[in-house]
Amino acid sequence: MIYNVTWCGMTQNPKQKTKKSPMKIIPLLALLIAAGCILASGCVAQTKKETVNGTASPTSTFTPFTNTTTVPNSNMTNVTNATNVTKMKGPLRVSISGYPADLPLKIDNDTVGIVSREKPLDLMLDEGFHSVIVCVGKICEQENVTIFFAKKTYVDFGERLRRDVEFPEPTARIVEFYRSGDAVFVSVEFINPSLKDLIMSAEVSCGYSYIDDRTDIKMGDSVHGKVTEYVDAGDRVTSTVDLYFASGHSYSYDPPTIIDMTFK
Repeated sequence: MIYNVTWCGMTQNPKQKTKKSPMKIIPLLALLIAAGCILASGCVAQTKKETVNGTASPTSTFTPFTNTTTVPNSNMTNVTNATNVTKMKGPLRVSISGYPADLPLKIDNDTVGIVSREKPLDLMLDEGFHSVIVCVGKICEQENVTIFFAKKTYVDFGERLRRDVEFPEPTARIVEFYRSGDAVFVSVEFINPSLKDLIMSAEVSCGYSYIDDRTDIKMGDSVHGKVTEYVDAGDRVTSTVDLYFASGHSYSYDPPTIIDMTFK
């Protein structure tokens, strides 16, 4: 027995199988493929955009220091990632051991202070080699030293100054004297350690006693004499002055002395 079923105005045989049309599947499949391509394209495009326009900004907690050094006689500048290094320093004491002068002290030809007979000069110098110089007029004494960190270095010029520059100021001294007859002959040395030429004068005195020829009485007296010399800078000159006694005999005299000295 065959029943006919009517559904929405359509009559279908229940035994008859419904066939799906291939034409309806193709558009659906195409739609799915298209959607997949669009999604895939969006992912690729997005990835490409991030790659091209993205900027890496790594966070760094270390900021390098920059040391700029200018090369002498050049416009080039050397830049390094290093801090400015401060040189280590060491102590130096310079003295002149009672030498009677106040002398300028030079370190590597730069004047750094005054060293005196009473007070040495204490300095802090960079580690390494240095020249230490003191001068009296044209005569200089020098010593080379090596400075070390936290190690005190000592330099004393006293002995050398007394040997080479016995007098730090222009002066005159008696170097020799002797009696001949009724006179004493005195040799005077003029010393000029300064940096300029000088005219130097010295007045010499000598006390003596004698027996007067007329009265045969012992008398006492003194005699004076003056000597003048032109002395070049840093030089020495010796001159002689003659001191004559009064008429008599049995002379006895004291050592002559310089009672006045001038220079200009």
